Formats: sequence, structure tokens, C-alpha cells
Amino acid sequence: MNAVGIIFSSINEKSVYELTKQRTMASVPFGCRYRLIDFALSNMVNSGVTHVGLVTHYNYQSLMDHIGSGKDWDLARRHGGIKILPPYITAFANSSNHLYSTRLEALISIRDFISGCKEEVVVLSDCDTVCNIDLSAMIEQHVATNADITLGVKSSYVSQDSSRRLMIVRSDEEGRAVEVGEYEGLKNGFEDVCVRIMVVGRKYLEELITDAIARGYTSFTKDILVRNCKHHNIRTFKFDGYFATIRSLSDYFRCSMDLLDPEIRRSIFSVEHRPVFTKVRNSAPASYVTGAIVRNSLIADGCVIEGTVENSILFRGVKVGKNTHIKNSIIMQDTITGENVYLNCVITDKNVVIRDGRVLSGHETKPFFIDKDSHV
Repeated sequence: MNAVGIIFSSINEKSVYELTKQRTMASVPFGCRYRLIDFALSNMVNSGVTHVGLVTHYNYQSLMDHIGSGKDWDLARRHGGIKILPPYITAFANSSNHLYSTRLEALISIRDFISGCKEEVVVLSDCDTVCNIDLSAMIEQHVATNADITLGVKSSYVSQDSSRRLMIVRSDEEGRAVEVGEYEGLKNGFEDVCVRIMVVGRKYLEELITDAIARGYTSFTKDILVRNCKHHNIRTFKFDGYFATIRSLSDYFRCSMDLLDPEIRRSIFSVEHRPVFTKVRNSAPASYVTGAIVRNSLIADGCVIEGTVENSILFRGVKVGKNTHIKNSIIMQDTITGENVYLNCVITDKNVVIRDGRVLSGHETKPFFIDKDSHV
């Protein structure tokens, strides 16, 4: 079954304002050398979805620089490939001339793209989710069950400390959804949480968009899924791999620290026949100066380590000075630390300079964040 992919590059980015005020959610750096868009794109390409529409919002210059022609994902194609979909495609698609704020409004703004597709199935994916999922199996189940919508779900423990914006899906023994709603934080326990990936029939999606315009609907969850749950054939697809949703800076910190666990790292990056692709850069290997100490950390190419790095993630080109101790931190590209610096639970954006003798510490629930191009 041929499928077209639609990726929302900017949904929920206001909740991680520290990282998205100068970039879109899709281009947030992650795991030494990746961007969040890489997971959604790789999931589609590995499942044979080679026609992808990337819905943009604003601040998407870095995203375009990262995607380029799409060749690193084998999407530089004459037919299909990746298409950047700006927020204003036609006046008809966006007659009110305002930027979308919800997933359904984004779909309405690209209705011409959807109607112009020849594929029978549409795969919708957010960019704030980290997982490695077999979408081909999800598409096959969608077709076999003759579903209108198939929602990817994972059984997860939710509590009052969990995000209130989690979408909970309850289904019967046959996998048909009987209740859909946002988690209200009223009780703790295991629930099927939507991984924000879904498969929809293209003609059915066009009907939903037309109906939403006529009725003034704006929310895909509340106005489509909740209203149609009992009247339409909405199914669930069980996913049992690693899954994390980034809805806050602490979520980003926790998800990044999860990568230091070899089992989790393998479940994301070492799945057979499902690699995670990213833009290829040629950099010199990391350099470890005599006396450098590195424990349980991920170090990208081009780093120069003279001090101690422990339980941390260093992106490309990071320089760690003498007698500097970096612990439980995420240091993004081209950051430079001086000598005798101590960092604990710190996230630095790109091109940060931390001068000699600085002592900065946050907490795993409230990491200390340093803006891009800052000097401390």
C-alpha cells in the first residue's frame, strides 16, 4: 500500500521555548549529532514512505539547512521525495491569513497538497517524539482492519507528575478505540498513550478537513478523535519500543540522559533494518588530551577534552578546558569551556562560551539553561 507522510515541524514548540525561540521543534539538536526531525523522517523512509510533506510554521531556516535536498534520507527524488510546505501555500487554503496553532489547522492549510497526492494512505507524525517504529506494520494493520484512523500507542505508566497533555486511548480486545481523551492527572497507573503517530485514509482525511472547515473545528483530538471515536473505525497499533515525548525542557533533559543507558540507546539506534539517518558532516575525530577523564558519556566528532566529562552528552566541536568537570549535562555544538569550570545538570545551546572558574548547577527536574551565543 503506497503511503504519503506528513510531518508537523512545529506542534507544541511553545512548551520548549528555551530551545525553540530561534529554531523550530523539528530542528532541535538531540543525541550528539541528530535533530528531532531525523526520527520522524527515518521512521517513514525505513518503512517505504518516500513521499513526505514537511509542514513548517516559522523559524525554519535551520530546518531547511538541515534537510537540504533530502539526499541523506534518500529523499532527493524526481517523483515524491520531501516537500517543504510553508504556512501560506495558497490564499484559498489560508484565507484568514494567520499562522496555524493546532494540528487540524495545519492540515487545513495544506489541503491542496493532500488532495494532489495519489497515495491512498497518509501517515501523520509530530516532531516532538523520539522512537524507532515500524510504520510498514502499522500501515498493513490499518489496511487489514479497514480502519478510518489507526493510532500508534504505547502502554506507559502515568501519574500526576506526567504531562497533562498526554493523549490516552482506551480500546477493546480487538484493538478498536472506545475512548480517547487527554490525561487529566486524576489517577496513577498504566495507560495506552498515543505516540502522536497515526495512519489515515487519504480520502477520509480530505472529508475530515472539509467537514472541519464547514463546522469551524480546530482541534484534531477534541473535534475529530473524541467526537468520532464511537462512530468511526478508529484502531490502535501497539508499540513496545522506547518512546519519549518532549514537552518541556526537563523532558528534553530526561530523554537525552536516557541515551546513556546502552539498552535504550540500542533500542533507538541499533534496530535491524531501521537505522536513524541524519545530515552527514565530515569532522575530525574527538581528541582526548593526556589527563582527560570520560565516564559514561556520548562524545561527538571534533570535540577536544582536557578535563573530566561524566554522564554527559557533548555535541560536535565542544572544547573542555583543563581541570574542568562537566557532569550530568548536555553541551551543544561549538561550546567552549575555560579552565577550572564546574557544570552539573546544565544545558548549553550552540556557540556558548563559559569562562574560567565558573560554577553552574541545576537539577535534573530543572536544568540550568544557557542561550545560544551566550558568554558566561
